[in-house]
Amino acid sequence: MSISGADPLLQVRDLTLHYGHSQILHGVDIEARTGEVTCVMGTNGVGKTSLIRALAGRHNRSGGTVMLDGEALPVLPAHHLAHKGIALVSQGREIFPLLTVRENLETGLSILPKADRAVPEEMFDLFPVLKDMQHRRGGDLSGGQQQQLAIARALITRPKLLLMDEPTEGIQPNIIQMIGDVIRSLRDEGRMAIVLVEQYFDFAYDLADRIVVLQRGAVIAAGGKGEMARDEVLAKVSV
Repeated sequence: MSISGADPLLQVRDLTLHYGHSQILHGVDIEARTGEVTCVMGTNGVGKTSLIRALAGRHNRSGGTVMLDGEALPVLPAHHLAHKGIALVSQGREIFPLLTVRENLETGLSILPKADRAVPEEMFDLFPVLKDMQHRRGGDLSGGQQQQLAIARALITRPKLLLMDEPTEGIQPNIIQMIGDVIRSLRDEGRMAIVLVEQYFDFAYDLADRIVVLQRGAVIAAGGKGEMARDEVLAKVSV
């Protein structure tokens, strides 16, 4: 349910990022709209994860502006941005191995009003395996099950903007397909904008409404998927 005519939920202009004396991102512009998937693509080491982590408040940007739902965001820590409606499914999943599946999910409830602090059944509809394993420890789950848990935990915060960093990494093909179906379902509900960083080209291109290609920390191509031929994008991300 793309609503391209609306103003972008997320507008990033001239974003720069440094690690010490090294500049990682160079004047990055990116937009994300509610009801759409914006895919950030490029080879390893071009700054994709750095961009996602800067948007999530994990790394402090050096410069540039970030607008979310019409509000200019100062440089804020991750938990403050979570309250603003930004959720991150990070590379590596970051689940708590000694907590149960249900306890992991409940960690996402803290930013919600007290009346809403319950794990919704919708999470178990999206990820049935989590219902079956809700009393198992997170560390006992397979990689694919942990990825489903990480996505569900992010969704529990009811984000306006969902940031996903390499959700298919190390995941078996049937789970990759299921995660793709979940992303499509979330997009079609039209309640959030999704920014997806993904190395698996076919998965990313298939899901994308908009594509941003990074090279050496800078945007070298961006636009709607209809404006960017598959082979053209593939060539840019295969350099």
